[in-house]
Amino acid sequence: MSDKPWDGRFSERTDTSVEEFTSSIDVDKRLYPYDIEGSVAHCRMLAKVGVLTDEEATALSEGLWRIKRELDQGNFIFDDSLEDIHMHIEARLLQEVGKVAQKLHTARSRNDQVALDVRMFLRDVTRQVIVQLQDLRREFIQLAEQHVDTIMPGYTHLQRAQPVLLAHHWMAYYEMFSRDSERFIDSLKRTNVMPLGAAALAGTTYPIDRKYTAELLGFPVVTANSMDTVADRDFILEFLSAASICMVHFSRMSEELVLWSSSEFRFIELADAFSTGSSIMPQKKNPDIPELIRGKTGRVFGDLFALLTLMKGLPLTYNRDMQEDKASLFDAVDTLQSCLDITVKMLPTIKVNIDVLRNAASTGFLNATDMADYLVAQGVAFRSAHAIVGQAVAYALANGKELHELSIKELKNFAKQIEEDIFDHLTLEHMIARRQSAGGTSTDNVRAAIETARKQLDLESRSDQNQQGSHEAAKS
Repeated sequence: MSDKPWDGRFSERTDTSVEEFTSSIDVDKRLYPYDIEGSVAHCRMLAKVGVLTDEEATALSEGLWRIKRELDQGNFIFDDSLEDIHMHIEARLLQEVGKVAQKLHTARSRNDQVALDVRMFLRDVTRQVIVQLQDLRREFIQLAEQHVDTIMPGYTHLQRAQPVLLAHHWMAYYEMFSRDSERFIDSLKRTNVMPLGAAALAGTTYPIDRKYTAELLGFPVVTANSMDTVADRDFILEFLSAASICMVHFSRMSEELVLWSSSEFRFIELADAFSTGSSIMPQKKNPDIPELIRGKTGRVFGDLFALLTLMKGLPLTYNRDMQEDKASLFDAVDTLQSCLDITVKMLPTIKVNIDVLRNAASTGFLNATDMADYLVAQGVAFRSAHAIVGQAVAYALANGKELHELSIKELKNFAKQIEEDIFDHLTLEHMIARRQSAGGTSTDNVRAAIETARKQLDLESRSDQNQQGSHEAAKS
């Protein structure tokens, strides 16, 4: 006879190799706080509708909280034969409170139970990630404030293109990670839906009160279809998709930090505390943190594609394949949060070589477009102005000069409209100041963008605090 919850149907014990193969406890044991919180709410609801007595619900709830303390303290013993965290807690509860523990699973299945645990876990994680992204965005604002007058070359095709403010460059990453935050906030709406009560797939015959359970657990709504409830992992896919896009931004940022800290660029220097050396070359100072972040991007992509592949061919409703969802989710969560944490610590330690940046912006004909714009202002059609400046660039290259180093006589050989005031238009400060179109790199624009960003973060922080207070009030 089997000792499993399904022992009425089976006449043989489960083979130990099957127990080892099907066990998920090494992965899903981290869900225990949510499993216990969900079980306590389930007990309270069953008592409210009369399926359990108040005494039974109290005994079960107190036993569950004792088990949680045991798990918190690391004294809990795990066993592959019990498969998952749900069965471990239920078996331990039987030892703790006796046969009344066998009533805990009334009106629910492990199918809706695990859906609840994962949703509660991911709800907490998503809120944490949103706060971490606020911290990261705040660091970019501070970097921008420090370098609102620092001029650097902007690039296209990794070729020097036009001068920009370093603050403008930092704020570009603020915008990227702000979009990431919006994606996580939006995904939270679809995660924060209460699945318990769907049971195995068809609902239950017991007179349960799903809205009451949702209220106890801080969910604003309950799922609408019992079959979809236990089959759905879209909310995990959505989180992994948002995490993957976020890691794209981390990877792009990391690539620039690697380039900028190289001897060829020398735009920045990473702090010793966030660099490593070589085991054989004493002179080396390696940008291992941004390199590892860049590398970890592939892990999160893999987690997304693993779950997409897992889910793509599954018929409704629950299939055991779905046990594999948590490994991908947990890996992506841990990877993303570690990248957020280390970057927030690393960014403030970056030393910017302001003179190197300015010198780089002063060479390579970054003022060519502004010379063309000058000619347009004198009545020359832009395409003609473009060609004229191209000829001037070719001449300057042949003579080892920059455009602003040519004499007025040399410049007039290309366009008689050019006057002495051309040299004012070709300075870095003038080029920056003239980029006043919305979203441009002018100093006024960048200062305004920083102020807007600060106000936005303050609003988000206050909103998060209000939501957290509401959630805690609902739980109590």
